Amino acid sequence: MIEIAGVVLGAVAAGWLLRRKHRARTAAAPVPGIPCMVRIPAGAGRWRPGRVYGEQGVARWVPQRGEPVVLPGGRATGIRVPSVKEGISINPGSRIVTCSYDGGGNVEIAVMPLDVRELLEFVPQAES
Repeated sequence: MIEIAGVVLGAVAAGWLLRRKHRARTAAAPVPGIPCMVRIPAGAGRWRPGRVYGEQGVARWVPQRGEPVVLPGGRATGIRVPSVKEGISINPGSRIVTCSYDGGGNVEIAVMPLDVRELLEFVPQAES
């Protein structure tokens, strides 16, 4: 009987803590930028988490650790779904936008499908 009471009290305490955390998250203001995973250069290297910001017509990627990377003159050259191998590193439901920018560099940005339109405002599609 004492064990049941202990389990019930533990469940109530856990529920109270989770509800408190949920209320704190919903009360907070939305975080600017688009959460993403980026691979520089495209097709090589590893996926790194960060956020993409678009300010004054120039996109920039801010990794969780490290210096921001400015993508001047960035243009989206293609959109695709991740391969099975890439789906292990990033969310398999995401979309990968391949971009090229001034200076001949290229980058792959993986975002969720609902964020693709907002990303294309920062990095418009290239003329075909």
